[in-house]
Amino acid sequence: MTVPERPDVADAPATRPPVRFRWAWWLLAYASLATGIVGIFVPGLPTTVFILISAWAASRGSERLHTWLLQHPRFGPSIRNWQAHGAVSRYAKWMATLTMAVCAGIMLWCVPITWVKWFSIGSMAAVAIWLWSRPLPPR
Repeated sequence: MTVPERPDVADAPATRPPVRFRWAWWLLAYASLATGIVGIFVPGLPTTVFILISAWAASRGSERLHTWLLQHPRFGPSIRNWQAHGAVSRYAKWMATLTMAVCAGIMLWCVPITWVKWFSIGSMAAVAIWLWSRPLPPR
């Protein structure tokens, strides 16, 4: 079954990895997708980053999964914006920041080891700063 081409879907990479490595990309793509889907239901487990990793790995190991992700009504726009512009929507930035803030609060309340708390919160702050430095998608 072939998928019709859409002008807003990014093209697959021009060079494909050797067949002997394609299974590894395939495995990474599906494992990342599964982890991202679990992240929808598990608080504190990110979804977007695993979906982006899945799309990246699928572009090297599974043309079918890559096309499906790019055309998915929920994941597709974010993946296309990231691949084309390195852009993250304002909504995604706010949701990620809110999630990290909630996780930081839980860590402050529940984690007894001081250096673990501050290392984790510092890492989340660095990610939030990086995330907000990304451009918004074009309209």
